[in-house]
Amino acid sequence: MTRVVIADDHQMFVDGLKSMLEEIEGIEVVGQASNGKEAVDICSKEETDVVIMDISMPVMDGIEATKAILKMNPAIKVLGLSMFNDRNFIADILKSGASGYILKNTGKEELIAALSSLKSNDSYLGREVRNTLLNSFMKKEPAQAVEKLSDRELEVLESIASGLTTHEIGKKLFISKNTVETHRKNLLYKLSARNTAELITNAYKKRLIQ
Repeated sequence: MTRVVIADDHQMFVDGLKSMLEEIEGIEVVGQASNGKEAVDICSKEETDVVIMDISMPVMDGIEATKAILKMNPAIKVLGLSMFNDRNFIADILKSGASGYILKNTGKEELIAALSSLKSNDSYLGREVRNTLLNSFMKKEPAQAVEKLSDRELEVLESIASGLTTHEIGKKLFISKNTVETHRKNLLYKLSARNTAELITNAYKKRLIQ
């Protein structure tokens, strides 16, 4: 039996992933967390084989949560999970100790293969992830410019820099909490930041906010 913890801050995604996993023989979902700290707490209480870990989460991101979990119990395997097929995200989660990385658009068969590999103490990288890493080794890529931010993303960025909470940003811009979090994740990716502090620092450096 492979005991799995799911850590992701989008409940609809967690519900769908849990439903998929529960249909697979030999896999049991023993916990679900909406942030990295909750994932660490669950792993301290529940016998866990694999944590499916989102990278961008509130309170504690997936990078720090992975380090904390493996420090507590090195036998646990962490499978990085993200919507971003970016070599920096891949490198960061693997450097923190994760044994694999897949994308959120991964199909059921590849997810099963990933969990099986980790359970057997092997590493696993999704097909698209492997291609990204291979391409980065095959050619030296030029430094990336900041991907253009939408007007709404700039509004969210300025609100974050002003110290507003997700709830306050939603009320100010008349958008839902989930929409705010989606914009926040996109901003983290576009500005190569792992947390809010780094996001704001990078935004000032690139003169996106004053």
